[in-house]
Amino acid sequence: MEQVTEVWFGPPHEALRPEVERYVGYRFAGFPAGLHRGLPSRHLTFIVSLAEPIEVAAMPDPTQPGGSYAAVVGGLQGAPAVVAHDGDQVGIGVELAPTGARALFGMPAGAIASTVVELTDLLGRGVATLPERTAQAGTWGERFAILDEVLVASLRDRTRTPADVAWAWRRLEASGGTVPVGALARELGWSRRHFSERFRRELGLPPKVAAGVLRFDRARWLLGRDDHPDLATVAATCGYADQSHLTRDWNRFAGCPPTVWLAEELPFVQDEPDADHGD
Repeated sequence: MEQVTEVWFGPPHEALRPEVERYVGYRFAGFPAGLHRGLPSRHLTFIVSLAEPIEVAAMPDPTQPGGSYAAVVGGLQGAPAVVAHDGDQVGIGVELAPTGARALFGMPAGAIASTVVELTDLLGRGVATLPERTAQAGTWGERFAILDEVLVASLRDRTRTPADVAWAWRRLEASGGTVPVGALARELGWSRRHFSERFRRELGLPPKVAAGVLRFDRARWLLGRDDHPDLATVAATCGYADQSHLTRDWNRFAGCPPTVWLAEELPFVQDEPDADHGD
C-alpha cells in the first residue's frame, strides 16, 4: 500500500489568537503499525482524532495509566508520551499556548501538567460530537471552522493567566529557553524561589525545566526540516554547550538520542512554515 503523508495548516479565529497559534490537520496512511513518541513542546497537547481514538500507551507521568481518547488534551510535559497506532492516523492538532488554558478551559495549565484528559472532561459533554462533526466535514477549511465555533464558544472572557507569569513565559519562549531564570525573577522583583513556584503552579513546569523544553522544541523543529543542519550546528544555534549537551537533553525529553528519533519519526516529521521558534 502506498504511504501517504499530508499536512494542512489553518489560522484560528481572531478571538482565539494569540493563545491558539494555528490548526494543523494531518493524515498518515499505509505505514506499519507501531509506536509514536509524543514529545514535550511549547504548546499544550490538544488533538482531535478524525478516525479511531488516540491510544496513549504510556503517559509522561508514569504513575498515570494509558487510555483511549477521541479528543485529547494534555499539559506541558518534561517527558514523552507514547502513542500506539495502526499505521493510519488522521486528526487535527490545536497549537495552544499554556497561557491560554485559563481562557479556554477555566483552569491553569498547571492543573493538567504531565497528564492527559479527554476534552469533554474540560469543556463538558456538549463537545462530545466534535470528533464526529469534524470528520464528516468535506474540507479542512470546514473542519477548522467547526473548531473555531466550538472553541470561541468556550472562551471565558474574564479568566486570564496572571500578567507577570504570562510575561515571563513570553520572554522565555521568545529566547528559545535561553534567558536565565534568575534574570527573569530579578526583572519581576521576586526571589528565584518565589518566581519558580508561581510559574510552576500556573504553567505546570518549573521555569528551568520549561526553558529546557523550549530549547529542545526549537532543536526538534530544526531537525524536522527537510534542509536540517547537522547536530553540532543545531546545538550551537539552540544554545547548548555542545553536541553532547544536546544529546543529553534529547535522552531526557524524548527518551532517545536525536539520531534515533529521526530514524523512527522521519515519515511523520514536517516542516513548520511561519512558526516562531525564537529565531
